[in-house]
Amino acid sequence: MTTENAKKPSVLFVCVHNAGRSQMAAAFLTTLSAGAIEVRSAGSQPADKVNPAAVQAMSELGIDMSAEIPKVLTTEAVKESDVVITMGCGDECPYFPGKRYEDWVLEDPAGHGVDAVRPIRDEIKTRIEDLIASLIPEAK
Repeated sequence: MTTENAKKPSVLFVCVHNAGRSQMAAAFLTTLSAGAIEVRSAGSQPADKVNPAAVQAMSELGIDMSAEIPKVLTTEAVKESDVVITMGCGDECPYFPGKRYEDWVLEDPAGHGVDAVRPIRDEIKTRIEDLIASLIPEAK
């Protein structure tokens, strides 16, 4: 199968509010994979807006999340994704056999300022780099 015909891998990031961790992870994956991976994010109980401290922390690295809006988790989003990464949503994420599931234990940035969000952001970036290497081996 040639690269042109290959379906690109897809990843869904899920957290409760889809306002911090999952948004940062999606922004990193979109940026660092340069479009080679389809990216989704959602929350089991989406917030009204993305966490401003998360937006600021990402903008410090040149990634603009200011236009992002928290989205509700749907069964379809899980079905359409090859990898589902949960971040503190527990059992609220639907399970489908044959999918790769990972649970990333990360501190919730909700209610914290940018100084507390930076270490969370940096840990997410490291995990995203490892994820890209596992999904696109030639990207190493």
